[in-house]
Amino acid sequence: MTNTQETGIREIAQLGAPVLRLQAQPVSDIASAETRQLITAMQATLATTAGVGLAAPQIGVSQRVIIVASKPTARYPKAPLMEPTIMLNPAFKPLSDTKEKDWEGCLSVPGIRALVPRFREIMIHYSDEQGNSVETRLEGFVARVFQHEFDHLEGMVYLDRVEDNADIVAESEYFKILNSA
Repeated sequence: MTNTQETGIREIAQLGAPVLRLQAQPVSDIASAETRQLITAMQATLATTAGVGLAAPQIGVSQRVIIVASKPTARYPKAPLMEPTIMLNPAFKPLSDTKEKDWEGCLSVPGIRALVPRFREIMIHYSDEQGNSVETRLEGFVARVFQHEFDHLEGMVYLDRVEDNADIVAESEYFKILNSA
């Protein structure tokens, strides 16, 4: 196994790990060495996966930091391409009450997919890596990824949002559904 101190790659916390159920703490010093190391570790860890986002609690750090990194992958073949974006202390508000159900999975919940209702359009606010305040509108898949990662900061996983247990399927069944569509 690779030395994680050298690479920065961290183990991804799995469902049942207490850190996934904690309310993450705000980042107070964006320029600190600890924050820089956390961001580097999150980027390195996400790069080893087919994921489209990652939250600090998923690598065992209860801090309010997420990466949204939508891209087409085997897990999400129709995902739009965007630059990975680091978001510190993010917040959002829905731009309408309209929610859509769509499939989600999670690096912390391997082998399972579920239909999850999410707001279709949201306005987000966060600090970037330089400490600049950013506000932007997200919609569709990218808004879904943001809300999924934001939930991790609130101590939630996507399964907590499922409306009907019949909407939860094994990933092997999800790929059958995806390939028949």
